[in-house]
Amino acid sequence: MSDDQLLQRLAEAAGVAIHWSDYRGQPQQVGSESLRRILKALGLRCDTEAEATASLQKVEAERADPQLPPLITAIAGEPTLVPDSIVPRPGAKLRLQLEDGSKRELTTVPADHGHAFLPAIAETGYHQLKLADREITIAVAPHRAFGIGDLQANRHAGTKIDVEPHRCWGLAAQLYSLRRAGDGGIGDFTALADLAQRAAKQGADAIAVSPVHALFAADIQRYGPYAPSSRLFLNVLHADPAFAFGEAALQAVIAELDLAAELQRLEALPLIDWPAAAALRYRVLRALFDRHAADELLTKKGGDAAESFAEFRKLGGQALEDHARFEALHAQRFGADPQQWNWRTWPEDLRDPRSASVAQFATQNAIEVSFHIFLQWLADRGLAAAQTAARDAGMAIGLIGDLAVGTDGGGSHSWSHQQDVLVGLSVGAPPDLLNGVGQNWGLTAFSPRGLREHGYAPFIAMLRASLRNAGGLRIDHVLGLGRLWLVPEGAAASEGAYLHYPLRDLLRLIALESWRHRAVIVGEDLGTVPEGFRDQLDGAGVMGMRVLWFERQHELFIEPSRWSATAMATPTTHDLPTIAGWWRGRDIDWRVKLAQLPPDATEASERDLRARERQALWAAFEYAQVAQGAQPSSIQTDAVIDAALKFVARTPAPLVIVPIEDILGLDEQPNLPGTIDEHPNWRRRLPETAEKLLQAPAAIARLQSLCAERSTT
Repeated sequence: MSDDQLLQRLAEAAGVAIHWSDYRGQPQQVGSESLRRILKALGLRCDTEAEATASLQKVEAERADPQLPPLITAIAGEPTLVPDSIVPRPGAKLRLQLEDGSKRELTTVPADHGHAFLPAIAETGYHQLKLADREITIAVAPHRAFGIGDLQANRHAGTKIDVEPHRCWGLAAQLYSLRRAGDGGIGDFTALADLAQRAAKQGADAIAVSPVHALFAADIQRYGPYAPSSRLFLNVLHADPAFAFGEAALQAVIAELDLAAELQRLEALPLIDWPAAAALRYRVLRALFDRHAADELLTKKGGDAAESFAEFRKLGGQALEDHARFEALHAQRFGADPQQWNWRTWPEDLRDPRSASVAQFATQNAIEVSFHIFLQWLADRGLAAAQTAARDAGMAIGLIGDLAVGTDGGGSHSWSHQQDVLVGLSVGAPPDLLNGVGQNWGLTAFSPRGLREHGYAPFIAMLRASLRNAGGLRIDHVLGLGRLWLVPEGAAASEGAYLHYPLRDLLRLIALESWRHRAVIVGEDLGTVPEGFRDQLDGAGVMGMRVLWFERQHELFIEPSRWSATAMATPTTHDLPTIAGWWRGRDIDWRVKLAQLPPDATEASERDLRARERQALWAAFEYAQVAQGAQPSSIQTDAVIDAALKFVARTPAPLVIVPIEDILGLDEQPNLPGTIDEHPNWRRRLPETAEKLLQAPAAIARLQSLCAERSTT
């Protein structure tokens, strides 16, 4: 066996796909150097023939004589297949303790090909199975995730329409874009609560928001919501400073620091000045903490607030302490030396979160650590209040969170959970029609071997953090539950490979947690979707996504009745042009300006193509009887928006989500993929506060139309 053949055999055994097909259907093969670096990130040494041989023997031994991991998954009411080498002889009695504390015996049943069955368990939950030498967890999931049909119909405040739970609809909002008086230039959870209450009065069931994951307090230049430091904690810049100590205390700090004029300047900007607005927000939050925390939070004299803070810190446990320690350490190291932004460049004793040096730092900087815990507590209270406001106003779902596909490798999660992630690899995408060189998102991902070895605890913790204050969750790039394109550090995006993940187990855990939180799940399944993947999502009760721009067949737009009845429907997403922007060709303007046209395309060919697409879309609108009359010109968008919203609302989708930019008829999209500073990504603010936005005549008419269409069965 040659060195390359040995490497390929090891890669295949470890779940790395050495062969794959590109977007043209052409077969491709991963190079040896990429395989070697990916395998090393998986903990499989292979620099020499001897190392590769030893690693292969290790992996093959695990497959030949498997050991039960700390957690296995099962479906309620169905037997569970396990290797018979890890259970007692057929007919043996095993002790099972259910999550509710009750106990029973299980009798193993033999199966073919060296396997045995554990008898069916009807009760869902995390149960403990006692073996002779150890104990494992059986996560028994329902057959599918909690769905729209499981919601009780709600009579929406301010309407006389009963919306059936399988005809839900809602709005999508970029949280940072929301406005309210006194927000300091960044949308916050108080503004979100206001929007949710006002949308509920118009019949909306949900508000889908951009990710609220924790970023980097010490680096206010980083504000992209899809590149977080941790998905276990929140972006504290969305916390309302007045939420803890009241408006009077906030105004006193603003006056003392002479910040009123700067606040007004930042609030008036059409684009967020993230560095300035973030610096001001942190300055205000720190002043409030310094003036009030010692008396009202960190002692027992603070009453309910102090009790709430203490309970939050206790429940947060080691994970919360680690995150706060990272934030304090990051501020010190990065603040003193910009080259130490990434924790992997820190002194060796500080790279280990369990080291004596880190513990000593935390003791010496206890106030700094407490400050970052205070920020998380404040943000958590604000997000919880927004969800409560949404549900109390009559929304069937409330907030739908957004789960990013990974975290920054230099962030809190990678530092504190190094054994769970693939340090040295980045999530991305192979070359496709729009990105000829592929994509490298600069994010690290869970290690599939690490997940299995640690009983999927990191994945479960992430789900619970995301569902804690939400009625639904959108999983970004849900394809990553089955496979991820991973790029070795420093390599081109095209030099990556697909790594397979335990899709069945992950979907079962999602189903279990969705029912425990009574939250609907949406999977962003756009792009190159492997054959059969959407069927697996459907079977697990995870809604996919169908987007107007992509629902075509033979260059014709698919009529509403033929859209999926198991996927969420939407006219567009934050990465795509708005309805008005598409009709006017605003996305083409940007791609021409930034030299982002597809290969062999010209501006003229792109505009000719869009003209034909406009004709096709208007024809689809007429066929669906959501529009009539002559096709509007490329600068006339109101009738197009109205027709598009009706078109999507008439689909059999259980949930329709409409970006608020389309309700308002705005041209610009929030994000332009493939750009950083060339386009104002994640900076656009809405033109008015929630109150004024949804009171505009055009907005009211579109919301009423959505409500009427979705109430028609």
